Amino acid sequence: MIAPTRALSLVEFVALMALLSATIAFSIDAMLPAFPDIGAELSPDAPNLAQLVIVTFVFGMGLGTLFAGPLSDAIGRKRVMLGGAGIYCVGAGLASVAPSLEMLLAARVLQGIGASGPRVAAQAMVRDLYAGRDMARVSSFIMMTFTLVPAAAPLIGAVIIAGFGWRGVFASFILFALVSGAWLALRQPETLWPDRQRPLNLGRLRLAFVEATGHRNVRRAIAVQTLVFGVLFATISSVQQIYDLTFGMAEVFPLWFGLVALISAGASFLNARLVGRLGMLWLLRRALGGHLVVSAVLALCWATGVLPEELTFPAFFVWQVGSFALAGLTIGNVQAIAMQPMGHIAGMAASVISAVSTVAGVAIAAPIGLAFDGTPLPLMVGVAACTAAGLWLARGLREEPAELLDPHVGQKVR
Repeated sequence: MIAPTRALSLVEFVALMALLSATIAFSIDAMLPAFPDIGAELSPDAPNLAQLVIVTFVFGMGLGTLFAGPLSDAIGRKRVMLGGAGIYCVGAGLASVAPSLEMLLAARVLQGIGASGPRVAAQAMVRDLYAGRDMARVSSFIMMTFTLVPAAAPLIGAVIIAGFGWRGVFASFILFALVSGAWLALRQPETLWPDRQRPLNLGRLRLAFVEATGHRNVRRAIAVQTLVFGVLFATISSVQQIYDLTFGMAEVFPLWFGLVALISAGASFLNARLVGRLGMLWLLRRALGGHLVVSAVLALCWATGVLPEELTFPAFFVWQVGSFALAGLTIGNVQAIAMQPMGHIAGMAASVISAVSTVAGVAIAAPIGLAFDGTPLPLMVGVAACTAAGLWLARGLREEPAELLDPHVGQKVR
């Protein structure tokens, strides 16, 4: 097969990158309607364990992220994306025939490792081709397209489950990866020229880890991002059971989830419009503080039973939108704060920051999700604790100057 050499149009490139980036959202959200069937078949005595199909996937993705970035610098973006897609398909195939919950979770870890390839290398490919405001514009277009996937994924998953059972969802993952991989292989040229490739160096990765975690502001920013990821992953893991067991709305869950995804997607665009005028820290602290107040008040109302029954679902719906919108108002800002002093090791630092915060976020989310008792109370209490800790940490953050001295070469970098 002859490798493509002609650059894609902006529209096709955006669509392809959005599809590759959406692998993760589809792999998570399409599984949500399968929780009752997975729990009934593989863990009937502990149905809450079905939530682990989400956190194990994210855990694998976090592990893979640590190496996918440096590997894409060494062998090229396309090879990492296509190799990751292959690992992803193997994991999905193993999950589709897993005879036990333990085997299913192990396959999901493998699937998550594979998904990290398209996730990280797609971001690098965008950076190879665009910079500055052009990169921001392209990234915004990709995000606009990307938001359609989490909105539709639970409904797609529910339709597949109705026709083929919960194991059929994994066949859709394989088809998704094959389509996006074929599109990439046949149409998109490699964007990392051979003279820009850098050999994979685990020693450099270790040094980047030491430097990133040794910098006080970066370390604090990673901790804040971890707590926000904990909120996001815990909410995603618990939300299907809350719709099903708390409100008896399992059949319409995909529709409500899609509506939440569409509404909360506006938070990213709101942040983009306001961050230049108000600053990253101003938005970060107020988003955390606002959701802390909402979570604490609703947790208190639920614990005391003072909330009228007819208002319980509307209150939870608004709270769920807030939990998802929190990510849009904070993650981009805290990532930028963490990366600002790491410009001289940007690629390595990005892998370290993303991997550490993702894996640690899973460690926070798992016990919150497993504490589900038939009500949203454990989730709201856990989220309130995460946002309180995040707000306390964010108060000690600072925005580094736009120009920094590279400690290795002693020259200004932008």
